[in-house]
Amino acid sequence: MSYAGASPAHAEHDPRRVVALPTSTAQQRILLIAFHFPPLAGSSGIQRTLGFVRHLPAFGWEPIVLSAHPRAYERTSDDLLHALPNDLIVKRAPAWDTSRHLSIRGRYPGTFARPDRWLSWWPGAVWAGMQLIRRLQPSVIWSTYPIATAHLIGASLARLSGLPWIADFRDPMAQDNYPTDGAVWRRFKAIEERAATRAAAWVFTTPGALRYYRQRYPEIQTRMHVIENGYDESMFDALRPGGEPLIPGRYTLLHSGIVYPSERDPTALFAALHRYKAGGGPPLTLRFRAAVHDTLLQELAGRYGVEDCVDIQPAIPYRAALAEMLRADALLIMQASNCNDQIPAKLYEYLRAGRPVAGLTDPAGDTARTLHAAGIEAIAPLDDSDAIASLLHSLTGRRAGLRTQATASAIAGASRRGRTEEFARLLARVAACPPCGPMP
Repeated sequence: MSYAGASPAHAEHDPRRVVALPTSTAQQRILLIAFHFPPLAGSSGIQRTLGFVRHLPAFGWEPIVLSAHPRAYERTSDDLLHALPNDLIVKRAPAWDTSRHLSIRGRYPGTFARPDRWLSWWPGAVWAGMQLIRRLQPSVIWSTYPIATAHLIGASLARLSGLPWIADFRDPMAQDNYPTDGAVWRRFKAIEERAATRAAAWVFTTPGALRYYRQRYPEIQTRMHVIENGYDESMFDALRPGGEPLIPGRYTLLHSGIVYPSERDPTALFAALHRYKAGGGPPLTLRFRAAVHDTLLQELAGRYGVEDCVDIQPAIPYRAALAEMLRADALLIMQASNCNDQIPAKLYEYLRAGRPVAGLTDPAGDTARTLHAAGIEAIAPLDDSDAIASLLHSLTGRRAGLRTQATASAIAGASRRGRTEEFARLLARVAACPPCGPMP
């Protein structure tokens, strides 16, 4: 059994390293099961767990992290290792990516990738988790999606230890027509049903997801809660807005993060950019940072003849990405109507950046509601090129009266520390639950 303690950077890259356990003054401990954790690179999903890890001790909880071996990650980076507390205990269980490690000529049995490609993480994590539970005696287990195997681990550890379990779903799992693979959908549904009988609490990041699941499982709706995502103020330390423009002489609209072909389909945006260019608006550049689907963006830019208005850039370290947001003329959020019950985590960092924000999303969805609640009116449907073109002209023309920046109260209310305080209140209630059964 190995623990990561006083030197997170070393411990993250050498799972065999044994470090003396820290002495803690926290009243209780919580075991956090999270696949998305440093040194994984390229996922904003890291920030939720990282925020809880950083702020929980201030509210009387010592976090212990159970994650996956770094080889399971497609890309790694050291840029967030400095954000981990020096005395944090991290245990990395064996894990492999089925598509990269367990395939032969690119093919592998489907059962090895249900509910996801990291199913191999499950058995080793359960064994490692029980060792942590016996030695460190946490009061609560917490597991977080979007890697569904984390919930399999959480359910198994809750059953074996008798500890209360919180299932952090974030977003809906088994939805209408998603996942499209029927076998994966059934596996997702089975995990939900296991959580319905075993989990002491379900947590979501949006009101829409909460409504969705309260309708599906009305008998346990009192166990369901919303704890939204947020931004971590410490990540903005020493970063200042303004300075040199990203692209001198051009209005730069920045989208920072993945552009999904369906959930964030940019086709209408490129059509709108073509109309904007033909209409003679002020020089505009649409910058995509770490979009992942670069080929799609390049193809759309060529199709609509706007190559000179599109700037596709690779991933950069997290704080550098935040600094880039502070220099953009405006920040772009995209969310299709098939994700109305979800809010991109990046939105909260956009609010904190204090720059103008434009939302391409369904006005009836949770993303639009969050923008409106923050005082932002620059919203157009993601699939409406006419409305988007009009919005682009309004942004670059600085249309009088169009509110594009978040209010001070909205920014203050979206901090990770505030979200962690909500989480700590939930933990206190869950920890008071009677045990589910004796530890074997």
